[in-house]
Amino acid sequence: MTQTLTEAEIKKSTKQDLFESPDFYGIDDLLTEEHILIRNSVRDFVKKEISPIIEDCAERNIFPEYLVPEFGKLGLFGPTVSTDYNPNGGLDYISYGLMMQEIERGDSGMRSTVSVQGSLVMFPIYTFGSEEQKKKYLPKLASGEYLGCFGLTEPNHGSNPSGMESRLEDKGDHYVLNGAKMWITNSPKADIAVVWAKNDEGRILGVIVERGMEGFSTPTIHDKWSLRASVTGELVFNDVKIPKENVLPGVSGLKGPLNCLDSARYGISWGAIGVAMDCYDTARRYALERKQFGKPIAGFQLIQKKLAEMLTEITKAQLVSWRLGVLKNEGKATTAQVSLAKRNNIEIAMHTAREARQILGGMGITQEYSIMRHMMNLESVVTYEGTHDIHLLILGHEITGIQAFR
Repeated sequence: MTQTLTEAEIKKSTKQDLFESPDFYGIDDLLTEEHILIRNSVRDFVKKEISPIIEDCAERNIFPEYLVPEFGKLGLFGPTVSTDYNPNGGLDYISYGLMMQEIERGDSGMRSTVSVQGSLVMFPIYTFGSEEQKKKYLPKLASGEYLGCFGLTEPNHGSNPSGMESRLEDKGDHYVLNGAKMWITNSPKADIAVVWAKNDEGRILGVIVERGMEGFSTPTIHDKWSLRASVTGELVFNDVKIPKENVLPGVSGLKGPLNCLDSARYGISWGAIGVAMDCYDTARRYALERKQFGKPIAGFQLIQKKLAEMLTEITKAQLVSWRLGVLKNEGKATTAQVSLAKRNNIEIAMHTAREARQILGGMGITQEYSIMRHMMNLESVVTYEGTHDIHLLILGHEITGIQAFR
């Protein structure tokens, strides 16, 4: 992904169809040649490998596991990790965001698989892990040989992770882990899990749990109406022996998992733009083809109002995530800024999907179009990694200095 584009290729790449890739404010002019090449490479992959199979996977509740190593080959896993541990790494945060945008244009479940691997598994090992842990796990996660998951949410503790009940009991030369985690993307297929639990002093530690460890199981959660092409489950720990070399040495306390969530939420803010783009493009094309009262419905004022508002909100979301990416690259992005982007962009994606569905009328609920699948997926995206209301309170705390969580 580091090859140089010719001048002709740059012009061809940057002069995208406004309605296939809305760029009303010329944000492409703010991107580098490499950014454009990365985005277009992932877009082409989605069109060829995800779009043709995703409706069937969602209908049948099938996780296309065979795509995991393909994601690795494309460089989607942990692209900001150093090339010391990831041959396809060393990229910036705007590159990562563009990857998430294009993957989620295909499906939110596919983006969840990718962003969990990169932001919630590789990121903590890279940021807080020992050199031995980095060398052992990161190359296999980057290639897709290993699939990982992240264990924070518990059956009794979602928005209040500090109340977690999972425990690490110090046995001298090892720990014993007991507890359970809930709503874990990738868990039924994961080779490793980065799990957060409290030690004997009540301090939160991160540990790497490997499949095959005695007492460790990953039951699948069935009957989901959302993220049906993604696999979701539990993590259950019954006296699991954890070697001390599997503890992440570089962090303790809640700041460890919350830093990981900041990275993942940033990617979600870009992914939501991809969903909105796909719904907008679908609605516009349909409105130009569908005729009522002797002309395309795109010629009616109310339809134009919907499309104009969609484009406006997508443009605002693009500017928010682009600026946040610049701040991330400079090491200046704050948790509150990430919360604003995640919350805002999911909200505009949900509204865009609903308006697009109305433009399509009855056809909008059929599998022939992607809109209803996107709508169902977004009901999970708006909730996980910080609910819509929790991000409101994070911003409220930033604005007033007063903590409203309790």
